[in-house]
Amino acid sequence: MNVAEAVGQTLARFGAGAVFGVVGSGNFHVTNALAANGARFVAARHEGGAVTMADAYARVSRGLGVVTVHQGPGLTNAVTGMAEAAKSRTPLLVVAGEVAAAAVRSNFRVDQAAIAAAVGAVPERVHSPQTALADVARACRTAVAERRTVLLGLPLDVQAADLPDSSARTSARARPGRVPALPVPPPAAIAGLADALQAARRPVFVAGRGARLSGARDALAELAGRCGALPATSAVARGLFAGDPFALDVSGGFATPAAAELIRGADLVVAWGCSLNMWTTRHGALIGRGAAVVQVDVDAHALGAHRPVDLGLIGDAAETARAASAELGARGHRAIGYRTPEVAERLAREGRWQDVPYDEHPGEDGGDGPRIDPRTLTIALDGMLPRERTVAVDSGNFMGYPAMFLDVPDDDGLVFTQAFQSVGLGLASAIGAAVARPDRLTVAALGDGGALMSVAELETAVRLGLGLLVLVYDDEAYGAEVHHFGPGGHPLDAVTFPPADLAAIGRGFGCAAATVRTADDLAAVARWLAGPRDRPMVVDAKVTRRCPSWWLEEAFRGH
Repeated sequence: MNVAEAVGQTLARFGAGAVFGVVGSGNFHVTNALAANGARFVAARHEGGAVTMADAYARVSRGLGVVTVHQGPGLTNAVTGMAEAAKSRTPLLVVAGEVAAAAVRSNFRVDQAAIAAAVGAVPERVHSPQTALADVARACRTAVAERRTVLLGLPLDVQAADLPDSSARTSARARPGRVPALPVPPPAAIAGLADALQAARRPVFVAGRGARLSGARDALAELAGRCGALPATSAVARGLFAGDPFALDVSGGFATPAAAELIRGADLVVAWGCSLNMWTTRHGALIGRGAAVVQVDVDAHALGAHRPVDLGLIGDAAETARAASAELGARGHRAIGYRTPEVAERLAREGRWQDVPYDEHPGEDGGDGPRIDPRTLTIALDGMLPRERTVAVDSGNFMGYPAMFLDVPDDDGLVFTQAFQSVGLGLASAIGAAVARPDRLTVAALGDGGALMSVAELETAVRLGLGLLVLVYDDEAYGAEVHHFGPGGHPLDAVTFPPADLAAIGRGFGCAAATVRTADDLAAVARWLAGPRDRPMVVDAKVTRRCPSWWLEEAFRGH
């Protein structure tokens, strides 16, 4: 057995379920070894798509994502997706071929470790045949235990070498190592948190990515009920409190008017695995002037990173919430707090964006037909889609409509690749999510810019037979730039484009397709939803162009 075969076998043993990638000569043998040992290999059409698929697969499956790429250009093609995964703390292993150390004149030679480090990933390498299995185990341990994106370089000369007999004999015992115990704050810190909760009259919880990853829903719901807190989430953790009548949905730029007002009225805000960045707090405007702020995070560097906090606790969100509940229980504390009948009635009436009245955007007809208001479009689709769904959202002016007007059933229901704010990741994210959860309908919500950037992956979706709904909000522009710079009188030729028949493009790849200009045109989507859904459907929604999305002005304050 050579090293490439041993690495593939070992990764499959470590639980690499689905592996994504684009195969070249540098990762050919390790990819085949992965497949031969039980991993499912999903071939993408571009490395950028492959790494984003693996990222989304890891988020939805809550396991390790694995992607394999060729050395040099295979890795550089994957860099944007690596940056998104690294900033999102996705446990992701990027297995990349690497030029042999002696091949100093190879045209494929780039400093792959430096590239990984530059975007926040952890560079690792298989150093020798003797250390190969230990190197793989170390890389997997770092990815899983530290929730990091790891680049594992496989030098070509090491790949081709025979695995020493001693390594082969011990390969069955190779394991990544135990995940360290979840941290819990010391009793004094828990007592301080309990004091703050006991003193609060209008507490609000904001749960973020860390709370989702720790499976903190039940623990936070129990604590919120005990102290009378209203639970909210950051956008990336949307759905964590789905079904709770006191849940505020998302805090930040996507917050409903009712949620924003209630969060501003809090006298205590507790962030659970949430950074309280400018997006989640509307640049601090959602934190009332007199409100106390507590932050709980496993990463000490996250505490107070975006705003001062009155109390910071280093601890896992779920374990810390359980400890705080136990402390309040021992004190005999249970309060109504913010959970009054009036608040419940208001949230039942105004708690969803679908419940917020709006005036239709002025009708448009540029000579090619009418255009649909994106709110009208999304609300109509929300009523048509099955409840069990996964929504993967690309970046752009449109993104708030699917992210907020399409309900999700739980915290696995929204794949929100916005840590790097790259346009063009949405379609690949949806494919990775659909592979992880084939039991659910997956919606890829894209702008026309992101759709055309990633269009090659439509072939991947068709080849896999995915019943994927590809919803394109088509305003024939990079809409965010149009609405940001247009009012200043700047020329917009660089960010506006002629019409494209995206439905016809979808059909060319083998998708079902429809162009939607009015709500009546959604009848084609209803027919596709009725089955058999054995291929993707592309919906080219020609949306109104004159009005910016409601959250855009707030978002651009950060640039």
